[in-house]
Amino acid sequence: MLNDLPIRKIIHVDMDAFYASVAQMDHPELIGKPIAVGGGGERGVISAASYEARKFGVKSAMSGRLAIKLCPELIFVKTDFTRYTEISKRIRKIFFEFTDLVEPLSLDEAYLDVTENKIGLPSATLLAKQIRQRIYDDVGLTASAGISINKFIAKVASDYNKPNGQKTVNPEDVLQFLEDLDIRKFYGVGKVTAEKMYQKGIFTGKDLKLKSVDYLSEHFGKSGRYYYDVVRGIHLSAVKPNRIRKSLAAERTFSKNLSSEIFMLEKLEHIAEEVSKRLVKNNVAGKTITLKIKYSDFTLQTRSKTLPYYLSDTSVILETAKDLLYQEKLSNSVRLLGISLSNLSTEKPTLEKVTKDDTVSVQLKFEF
Repeated sequence: MLNDLPIRKIIHVDMDAFYASVAQMDHPELIGKPIAVGGGGERGVISAASYEARKFGVKSAMSGRLAIKLCPELIFVKTDFTRYTEISKRIRKIFFEFTDLVEPLSLDEAYLDVTENKIGLPSATLLAKQIRQRIYDDVGLTASAGISINKFIAKVASDYNKPNGQKTVNPEDVLQFLEDLDIRKFYGVGKVTAEKMYQKGIFTGKDLKLKSVDYLSEHFGKSGRYYYDVVRGIHLSAVKPNRIRKSLAAERTFSKNLSSEIFMLEKLEHIAEEVSKRLVKNNVAGKTITLKIKYSDFTLQTRSKTLPYYLSDTSVILETAKDLLYQEKLSNSVRLLGISLSNLSTEKPTLEKVTKDDTVSVQLKFEF
């Protein structure tokens, strides 16, 4: 079956501990020391950790309080997204010197389709080496890469020889590579799914391959077909150079839990402003607004509303978020609030406020 599929040459480039590496590059005194980006303060959560910190078990999404217990000498540095974006643009410019088929996944990783490339080099492995060397020479940071016939395998392979390494999975090695792969390393299999697979005797790709598509669909829903295909090397998603983000969001963790909705409204206003800025910066608008609420007991709740038009205006985002906040009574005090917009499009609404009979309405005119 694999022989019937289109063979592409895909590279997945992933920067090594990007946020932490940028901090160490900008502050040489931090080189070789365990650092965490974000996570400072009583309620802080870590955004990234240097490899020196990871040796102690420090990782992203961990509370700063736990991280400092694991690594008492941990150094906390503030996030600097302006700087990360600047560096990311320089790296992306290097990618475009090799191919126009570049699909960024985030500031620090991207897929490149180099089946046909601008320098005419037939070896994707050598191209990956050149790209990584250019990043190091021009930017001063290291990157890792995975090279294979599709995006799924390339992404899995990029984790193999981190940091500052790469792995190529040639077409003839794909099926064996996937059969030997620990199920936890399958892209798209999270902790919860991995535990569920363990309970059903699925520990490796070989175990997964023994299950029928009906079995996988029955136990893993819509993802069942995906698991059935990728373990057989089937992943037809092309590199999309004009990839539109699925969502944009902003959130805030509070130093003290909030129990009054009045205080929450003030916080939501700032969050809505930040989401609007990000939408405008990314030249997109969205239809679905989601309010994220994390309570003091760490339970998480989301409330969503889909509007009949695309929007990016702060006032509309805020008013909708308020409606969602009042949709039902809060079950506990709140430690975090977030707003996200999904169902995105490049359609850009122009909003005009019109006052009539002391009532403010919103008229939308679309620019195409």
